[in-house]
Formats: sequence, structure tokens, C-alpha cells
Amino acid sequence: MTNALKFAAIGIDHRHIFGMAQNMIEAGGEFVGWFTEGNPEPTEGFTKRFPNVPRVETAEELLADPSIELIMLSGIPRDRAAWAIKAMDAGKDVMSDKPGCTTLAQLDDIKACVARTKRIWTIDFSERFEVPCVTKAAELVADGAIGKVVQTVGFGPHRLNRQTRPDWFFDRDAYGGILTDIGSHQIDQFLYFTGSTDAEITMANVRNFANQGDPGLQDFGELALKSEHGHGYIRLDWFTPDALPTWGDGRLTILGTEGYIELRKYVDVGGDDGTDHLILTNGTRCEKINASDAGMPYFTRLTDDIRNRTETAMTQAHAFKVCELALTAQAIAEGQLS
Repeated sequence: MTNALKFAAIGIDHRHIFGMAQNMIEAGGEFVGWFTEGNPEPTEGFTKRFPNVPRVETAEELLADPSIELIMLSGIPRDRAAWAIKAMDAGKDVMSDKPGCTTLAQLDDIKACVARTKRIWTIDFSERFEVPCVTKAAELVADGAIGKVVQTVGFGPHRLNRQTRPDWFFDRDAYGGILTDIGSHQIDQFLYFTGSTDAEITMANVRNFANQGDPGLQDFGELALKSEHGHGYIRLDWFTPDALPTWGDGRLTILGTEGYIELRKYVDVGGDDGTDHLILTNGTRCEKINASDAGMPYFTRLTDDIRNRTETAMTQAHAFKVCELALTAQAIAEGQLS
């Protein structure tokens, strides 16, 4: 594996790091080390999943290693921007868990660092990049199967799993708010499927309906947005009931001028077993497709981008715009912007 892209992780406070690391390994990368502060809840499972990857005593050991090309970040969300800047200043490209930052000021600092260092700052929007049926939907849209995309409707329900959540999960400033955090997934998909490079937030709300003992938690959020290409609606919550066999019934509907696609990403309640259910309806087809074998090209493309200094996995402008819109929606919902 002498030519493998070497990567390391800083911060494993969120379990998304499991998918980030495993998918880079499957794309041919070599996981060479990791650092985290303290022992967050995922640590035991992480060491079992990656038993041969050494934990180092300081992050600086990883940042100073010239052979490491990519740093992954899945620490407490409010800390990710600072670590991203340290990594890029050390000559590394960065893959962050979402949210990549929790304030607009942090985003400005990241933009300045990217401009200064010419490094890649990318976010693994797992609800697109780690879901094969989204890959299949993208292929169908590109082939014109539903005409011009004019709207997306994204649902991001999650299970609270209170017993496993750390204190920062209930701290608004630590996780950035529900629209900043999990809302970024659906904003990413809206921009991607409508082919938009910019958008306007037209409505945004957040609430704590069922967890009054945790005033920092926002257990419900919604937003609407529009661009010159289409409109979108997004709903997020922490209300997934215990009987559902997975963490959330995440869905995306993509409306086109000649048909629509519905993605039942993680479960098909009352329907087929498994994941990655795609429903296509247009002028000649009305069918359900098992899209579980459609692949997840983001990780291979990112590897190529790091080597070739290209933007095939996700453009830098797109990553910035998703964060800007999510943070703007959060501020509107909290009354900080009109």
C-alpha cells in the first residue's frame, strides 16, 4: 500500500467517524493514526473496529507527519473549525463530519484558510455520500428520467438515544442548533439535485417540544428555501420511536417536470426489507428499485481530488454554501436575522 493515501482522525466524539474512516479504507486509503481528547463514548467501539490503527498522545504528532495527506474531524462540532484550520495550516486536506462549523465567523475563518493554504476542506454529508440510493437517484436525474428538478422535500428524523448522548449533545452552542447540524444534510441535497449554487432561506423554525428538561436541545426544526432553479422544504426531528428498526426513517422526494423519485433510505416501513429503496415514477415507468448496489463514489473521487487538486467529489464553493445557508437558517429561526 505504498501508494495509498494516508489519513488520520482527530476527534471521535460523533459516531459518523466510523463511516468516514471505513469508506476511505474501502476507497484504498490507509488509516495510520488517531487522536481524541479524553474517552468519548464511541472510543471503545472505535478501537474494536480499527484495532490496528494506533492512538497517538497528541494531535500534533499527526499534523507534523509529512506522509499524512488527509485529516478527518469528528470531534465536538464547535471545535471542528479550529482543528480544520490547524490541519490546513499544517499542509493537510480535511474531511469534516457535519456540521463543519457552528458559526458564520468560523466559516469566514475557514474560507480565509482555504484561500491562504489552497487545501481542500470537505464535509462528508453522509445522508448523500454514504447512501447508495442517492447515487442511483443522481444517475437517473442526470439521464433526464424525471425532467428538470423543481423541488426537493427532505425528512431527517433521528432517534434521541438519550442514554448514549454526551453533555455537548444538549448544549446549543456546542452542536450549533438542529438546522446547522442535521439540516445541512438536506440543504446539501437541495443544492445538488436542483443544480443550484446559491439559495434564499424563506422560512426557518426550531422548537423544543418534548425535552423541556434540556433547554439547549432543539428537537424539531424546519426550513424552506428557494433558488432560481427550484424550491425545497426540510423537516428534522429527534422523535424516532423505539419500534423503528433503525435510527430514522430518512426520506427524500425529488420532484421533476416529468416525474418524481422518492428515496426511502434506511427502512421501508410495511414494505421491503433492507435499505436504499428508490421509487421512480415518470411517463413510462412506475417501479420500486433496490439501489443498494449503486455505490458511494464520493470517497474515491475525494482521493483523486487530493492527488490531482481537482473538485470531482464536491466543489469547495458548494461546501461553503451549504454551511452558510444552514447557519443563516439557524439564525433566522432563533430570531437573530429577519
